[in-house]
Amino acid sequence: MTTTPPPKSGPTEVTRVAKPWGHEIIWARTDRYVGKILHINAGHALSVQYHERKDETVYLLSGQLKYWVKTGETMTDMHLGVGDAFRITPHTIHYMEAVTDCDVLEASTPELDDVVRLTDRYGREGTSKP
Repeated sequence: MTTTPPPKSGPTEVTRVAKPWGHEIIWARTDRYVGKILHINAGHALSVQYHERKDETVYLLSGQLKYWVKTGETMTDMHLGVGDAFRITPHTIHYMEAVTDCDVLEASTPELDDVVRLTDRYGREGTSKP
C-alpha cells in the first residue's frame, strides 16, 4: 500500500489579483482552505452574489464596511467596524461596500470559482451559473 506524504511546512506563494474594486492578496491556498486580504477602495462594492459550496468568514482589519446580507426578502446592512467578523454560509446572498478604504481578511473553503453573480456594477459575469 502506498501513501501520499503529507504536505511540507514552509513558505507559500502570495498572489496579488487586481479587481475593479481594488485588489485581493491570496496568501494561503490549499485543498482545505484559502486565506485572502481584500483591499476595497472607498465607494466601491463587490458583486451581489452567493456561493453554492463556499463557506467564508470575514474580519475587518481597517476601514468601515457595509456588509449587505439578504434576510428573507430584504437586503440588510450589517455595518462592520474594525475588529468585527461575519460568516457567510452557502446560498446566502451578500455583497460588501466600502465606506472608506478597507482591508478585509477572508478565510474560506477552497472553492474560489464558486461565485454566482446576480448583479455587478462592473459588468462581470459569474464564475458559476445561477
